[in-house]
Amino acid sequence: MPSLNWIGKEAVVNHDKEVPFKLLKKVKTASVGENSQNLIIHGDNLEALKALMPFYAGKIKCIYIDPPYNTGNESWIYNDKVNSPKIKQWLGKVVGRESEDLTRHDKWLCMMYPRLKLLRDLLSEDGVLFVSIDDNEQHNLRSILDDIFVQNNFVNNIIWQKKYSPQNDAKYFSDMHDFILVYAKHKNKGTELRGWLRNLISRTEEQNARYKNPDNDLRGLWKSSDLSVKTYSKNYDYPITTPSGRIVNPPQGRCWRTSKENLKNLIEDKRVWFGPKGDGVPSIKRFLSEVQDGIVPVTLWLREEVGDNQEARQELKDLFKDVEFPFETPKPLRLIKRIIEIATKDGDIILDSFAGSGTTAHAVIDLNKEKGENRKFIMIEMENDVAKDITAERVKRAIKKYDYQDGFEFCELDKPLFDENGHIEETCDFKQFATYIYFTETQTNIDPKKIDINFIGENGSIEYYLIYKGKNKNDLEKSFLKKIRKTEYKKIIYADRCLIDEETLIKHNIVFKQIPYEVKVY
Repeated sequence: MPSLNWIGKEAVVNHDKEVPFKLLKKVKTASVGENSQNLIIHGDNLEALKALMPFYAGKIKCIYIDPPYNTGNESWIYNDKVNSPKIKQWLGKVVGRESEDLTRHDKWLCMMYPRLKLLRDLLSEDGVLFVSIDDNEQHNLRSILDDIFVQNNFVNNIIWQKKYSPQNDAKYFSDMHDFILVYAKHKNKGTELRGWLRNLISRTEEQNARYKNPDNDLRGLWKSSDLSVKTYSKNYDYPITTPSGRIVNPPQGRCWRTSKENLKNLIEDKRVWFGPKGDGVPSIKRFLSEVQDGIVPVTLWLREEVGDNQEARQELKDLFKDVEFPFETPKPLRLIKRIIEIATKDGDIILDSFAGSGTTAHAVIDLNKEKGENRKFIMIEMENDVAKDITAERVKRAIKKYDYQDGFEFCELDKPLFDENGHIEETCDFKQFATYIYFTETQTNIDPKKIDINFIGENGSIEYYLIYKGKNKNDLEKSFLKKIRKTEYKKIIYADRCLIDEETLIKHNIVFKQIPYEVKVY
């Protein structure tokens, strides 16, 4: 298979392996609720994705990203020329002096490639990736996704109508749509490997209203379907006599979809409709109770169905009436809800590593309320002026305005805990280990105020303890039993060795676990 080359590719193709594993540090004042497993992370999304790997590798069901389109539009908040100070600094460090010779397309590819590799590793085996893009980089994006995901896992290229009115000042054509590229981690091929399977789209009230019951059929609502087909067969070209005595033949060049013998059975089963007077062209009755519980999604998404840029801007204005909102091209809620509905089910995790205005998080909690379900989101935003003041603020305001039950934890990237080889940093202290262990166990961030000597927190009906005085110096001995709380909660205790017998552990409801000094290198 042909492979795309660009200046800097050799430097970034395995750069994801060199990124250290950092900790997540909760910012309580910017969070909403307690012990939420929804995350909004402020930081370089490459480092944030690597920070998620020990906890979420192979667990994310759906990823949606809306990366910079690289249009050259300097006025946009993300700086579409990929010349933001952070990206330039990163390119200089990773690519070296060669970065000075990169075109804007080279820079964009260097930025995207290692991030897409980590995103694929985070996907579950039956997970799927959706990427919004336009013509500036769509061809390049297809090439690197074919490389990372393998071409056979390409699912579709969706066309989304983002505008209603054409631009009269367009030089050639007025740009009315964006693309959404869809790649499965593994497409389902009917083998032992169970890959991604799409869901059906819920029928609208208007679509359900097409089903009626004019003959009071006991099987319920139905709608008529053409009895004739284009594929011609002489054996299926015959006259039908209606109940009124009228003779009806199939339209010219067509035939009926069933044989004379089977038609007789269908008529006896009252599955053929001849109209209220019994003299109409025969049609097949399709009962609502017998059709699929939804609609097969198509690759053309019109603004009437999923919204457009104008609708998205209005949604933000409704939440940010008191401030001048800086986003010109956010995505509408209905668009992201369509993706989530197609790709996920109750309890799944959705990740957006270019969080921007926070539409993905808003869409998740809106769909949760609508369906009474409990999906989770993880959002990552790099820009300082966006993460807290726009991404998190939008979700916070939406929760208050629409009475959503979900909350979220706002996090910053902290110091590295493990190096790029997965080995614990020598400078690691008790608090860092406690932070890592608590998040590993609960997928929520530790509250430092609740740490009490060896007790590091509780979640549900489980208490967590850590014995750590330095690497390989930590034993769980009987004397430690005096330090655990006198509750009936299960107690998980981390140390290097356990010197307590199994009977005593069971008596005190203790589960011993070894301190992890290494993580799997992804």
